[in-house]
Amino acid sequence: MTIRIHKPLRIIKLAVACIFILPAWCHAQSNYKTALGLRLNEGAGITVKHFVSEKSSIEGILYTRWRGFNLTGLYQGNFPVFSEPGFRFFMGGGAHIGVWDRNRNPWWKDEEYNDTRAVFGLDGQIGLEYTFGQLPLNLSIDWKPAINFIGVSNFWGGDLALSVRYAFK
Repeated sequence: MTIRIHKPLRIIKLAVACIFILPAWCHAQSNYKTALGLRLNEGAGITVKHFVSEKSSIEGILYTRWRGFNLTGLYQGNFPVFSEPGFRFFMGGGAHIGVWDRNRNPWWKDEEYNDTRAVFGLDGQIGLEYTFGQLPLNLSIDWKPAINFIGVSNFWGGDLALSVRYAFK
């Protein structure tokens, strides 16, 4: 079995460079109410993050992968980090529901798994985000492990992603 990790590593390197270098060019502001954009990992998706209080947010993620889709809802705690006001650390949890073609998943290469399955499970999330003050731009990098309880019972720890969102102030 060959595991290809060069594409995710490029995305992670780019995300880290953006998060740590771009703040030097723009004045940051951490306050936004809602942000909408793209979530890029081994699949691709849409992410919406909305603050329900100063330190609490909810995030919805819809993404495609393995010729299927996954819908995730998360509740997050957000905390300022570093001396730059645009940086926030966030962590939280939630649940997902989806439908996957198990024959397209590299972890399930077996004739027994040549079908489509609905899945349901729980998710965790930990990450770092930066919101620009002069630009309505929010960048985040996160790790979102998940465990499935219905459909395919397993743990999935490989969801590292870069999110690029338009921030509505």
